[in-house]
Amino acid sequence: MPDLIFLSKFSPLPRIFFADDFDEGVNGWCELIGNHDGDLNKVRKVMEDLRPPQLSNANFFDIGSHGSLSGTYSLKLATRAKAGHMAQAIKRTTSRGDGRVRVECYFTYKAEQIFGADTNWDGNVDPSERNFGDFTISNDICEGDEGRRYHIALRYLNTDKSGALVQRWMYKTSVQPSTKMVMSRMVKPNYDYHVVNEDDWLPVPGGHQPFCYNEIPTKINWHYLRWDFDTRTRRSVELQVNNLVMPLQDIPVPLYDHPYKALNRLMNFCFDVRTHRPVRNFLFLDSVVVSFEQP
Repeated sequence: MPDLIFLSKFSPLPRIFFADDFDEGVNGWCELIGNHDGDLNKVRKVMEDLRPPQLSNANFFDIGSHGSLSGTYSLKLATRAKAGHMAQAIKRTTSRGDGRVRVECYFTYKAEQIFGADTNWDGNVDPSERNFGDFTISNDICEGDEGRRYHIALRYLNTDKSGALVQRWMYKTSVQPSTKMVMSRMVKPNYDYHVVNEDDWLPVPGGHQPFCYNEIPTKINWHYLRWDFDTRTRRSVELQVNNLVMPLQDIPVPLYDHPYKALNRLMNFCFDVRTHRPVRNFLFLDSVVVSFEQP
């Protein structure tokens, strides 16, 4: 059970829903797999190999184990060394009321060390920073059989597909294609799991944020993230990452225009990481706390 020292790193709302310390295990975070009828060959291409999260002590070849921010283990997401590959962790829950929800975590990210390839290293800025693609925090909300379904997704786009640094928070402008939409040919399969067209992203106002990459691929530094969204308004409220606070109330959230059955009070939480190059990308989560404003 989380103690006061553990929770003192966070600023939760009055009702703590869960407080996951990964020294205690994976706490219900699992791999996302697409819908199927028992035949795994029918899973959509973009979702057939999202790779499961794993416990990690952040071991690197030069120093051994980093450990986590507090303790030994963090939750690690690792892509394959394949351009466009994504790894995602999902925690599946339901909600008992509507209102403000707060997601907090400490995270870090890295691209894998490529030996002998970094010919432009100057002793400070490492070329491997351009090998990291993006990571996204998102949810999946459905109000019931007669209600609305939506996903809010906020992406940190570190580089574009050419490897140029962007280092900006983005929000999506189209719904996440579902298996139902693909099977009914409402949308075509594409490169980006989160949106109908891969360019359906816009910059969050004031969202340019270079992070501490710390010079080489084997040094990690932990960052704080707080994301508030409101299920009454179907909107994001605010995103804080380290010292940068980004108001989000005016950013629209795409809603599905058709219903989904068997998803009453659905509330899922997701993290993912994606590489744009044939280099493995990693996202580490030290701990995740989710809290509600309602009693």
